[in-house]
Amino acid sequence: MSSLNKRLLGVIDATTYLDDLEELLVDRSLAAVPFAGRYRLIDFILSSMVNSEIKSVAIFPKYQYRSLMDHLGSGRNWDLNRKRDGIFLFPPQINDDKSSGIGSFNQFADNMDYFHRSTQEYAIIANCFTVANIDFRAVLKSHINSNCDITEVRHEGKSLGVYVVKTSLLIDLIETRETTGYTCMKDVVSAINPEYNLCYHNYKGYAVMIDSVKKYYSTSIELLKPSIWMSLFLKEQPIYTKVMDEPPTRYSKNAKIQNSMIANGCQIDGRVENSIIARGVKIGKNVVIRNSVILQKCEIADNCELEAVIVDRNVKIEAGRLIKGDSNLPLVIRKDTVQGALMSS
Repeated sequence: MSSLNKRLLGVIDATTYLDDLEELLVDRSLAAVPFAGRYRLIDFILSSMVNSEIKSVAIFPKYQYRSLMDHLGSGRNWDLNRKRDGIFLFPPQINDDKSSGIGSFNQFADNMDYFHRSTQEYAIIANCFTVANIDFRAVLKSHINSNCDITEVRHEGKSLGVYVVKTSLLIDLIETRETTGYTCMKDVVSAINPEYNLCYHNYKGYAVMIDSVKKYYSTSIELLKPSIWMSLFLKEQPIYTKVMDEPPTRYSKNAKIQNSMIANGCQIDGRVENSIIARGVKIGKNVVIRNSVILQKCEIADNCELEAVIVDRNVKIEAGRLIKGDSNLPLVIRKDTVQGALMSS
């Protein structure tokens, strides 16, 4: 299957804005939303491409993409900092209306040189918010063997917003978009009278599209189940991310941890149950955190109790606060804020 690797071009559409995730999209793009303690959402699709031996990946962001650029850097952490091919970031020339269509032909059209100069025969077009670990070589093999024009990757009968197409056909779709009315790959595959041989590849592994705060929360908590974690984080197909050199987490003699995921660089004096704690979080004395997701660099002062909340990065929660959400409607505390007496619930 390795002979297929030079035939695949990776394209990640990071232009999507989802209103149901608005509270986590303050000053960051969807692709850069932190996830699972030390990752960003884009890491899963990008790592899947790298593990599938894809050597050239184009990323198309649109909104608030500074944090995404900082995260990706030169692509070194994904072995994409190379003289030939590698990682390419193509910010938009014009910010048009918000869209959820995967594979925005208008934005691709601003960078046609990239596609014309590509030597890969086929392209994988993927969104940035599917949490999965996919071997795209298997998808390409299925696409070729079935003599398809377009293959849509599905999971349990639903689209994952991932497509395989010949690069030449992709170029044609982009260049004829004004005539056909197709604005993205979703338009093409959902056409009432499809002009192309459309096939489906059923991905049987773990896969979730993070398209709402509720889905973000439920998926995060679900990862605490060992069976789910092991089905996503595979030894032979690791998920790569930006390396952060931080010291190990320090636990005081009063700290109690139960069924939780704790990243590096934390200081924990309280109790953490069934929660995900990201890098550099400080948790004070007599604090109880249950069924929650705490993102980077947060500080939770003494005598607080948090349950069913998502605390975005750089939040400070003052002493003695009781903050509770609901598993069906988790409470989100926006990044860079101070949770004081007037804000507690």
